[in-house]
Amino acid sequence: QVQLVESGGGLVQAGGSLRLSCAASGRTFSGYVMGWFRQAPGKEREFVAAISRGGVTNYADSVKGRFTISRDNAKITLYLQMNSLKPEDTAVYYCAAELAGSDYWGQGTQVTVSS
Repeated sequence: QVQLVESGGGLVQAGGSLRLSCAASGRTFSGYVMGWFRQAPGKEREFVAAISRGGVTNYADSVKGRFTISRDNAKITLYLQMNSLKPEDTAVYYCAAELAGSDYWGQGTQVTVSS
């Protein structure tokens, strides 16, 4: 089992940047597929980005070229670098981990982008 704690959210102006972090517990972090999801008010939770055990990345079309997902297995931490932020990126961002069919979620961190 793994526990996930996100940090790094906040208020930023359009065009600005933020870096989200997700600190994980557990020795098997390197074995998990990790990802970021987000949920805006009144909308369903949506996929943002994912990174495999081997470092292969995948992004939603809406964030390609602006967001970068990375992981540091030694620090058991997942990151999401967000550049060129837009008001439509405003949401609660969740860190997620998947291993052998089991999913784990963090509590979320709020990102607000003002126009």
